[in-house]
Amino acid sequence: MNSLPKSLQKTIDFFEKLPGIGPKSAKRLAFYLLRLPQQDLDEAAKNISMLKNNSLYCEICMNLTEEKICAICEDENRDHTTVVIVESVLDLLSMEVGNQYKGIYHVLHGRIDPLNYIGPDDIFIGKLIERLKTNKKKIKELILATNPNMEGEATAIYIKNKILEMLGSNIKITRLAYGLPIGAELEYADYMTLSKALEGRREY
Repeated sequence: MNSLPKSLQKTIDFFEKLPGIGPKSAKRLAFYLLRLPQQDLDEAAKNISMLKNNSLYCEICMNLTEEKICAICEDENRDHTTVVIVESVLDLLSMEVGNQYKGIYHVLHGRIDPLNYIGPDDIFIGKLIERLKTNKKKIKELILATNPNMEGEATAIYIKNKILEMLGSNIKITRLAYGLPIGAELEYADYMTLSKALEGRREY
């Protein structure tokens, strides 16, 4: 018999539904919230309740924003001739770490995955093509930054072929380099990583 208050148990049940959260972690999170001041709980509940209403797709790049255009697309100091194509907003955030990349983005919100019935029309490839048609004189390079797995590779190939079919070869299309991470040892690298590292080698 469950001796916990219903509201606490429902909170635990909710946390258990989240990715990467098991029963023990769900309990720890729920009890942590129980110890917070009521004001903090009310603020968190308010933000969560407004999460979907206040999260919009940027009209240009499909990044998440509270305005029609996201801060990245509005930033005139960024290079608007170069667009990195990523699968998710989390990928975009990873690209932003360290301020190494100065261009702009296009977020697909998914990848082509036939086994899970996700096709090109289920992600924002169409929006990308429309964007390129509108800005074909302005955008000079597309960097395909989909994940280095079967679905990500299939998505990158589809996008490349679609762009060449629709727009010809007037735009430069590149792919993020694969290879060995810094600090890795050859002994533990798989054959595909080694193969890609050899393909992407450069003069030293």
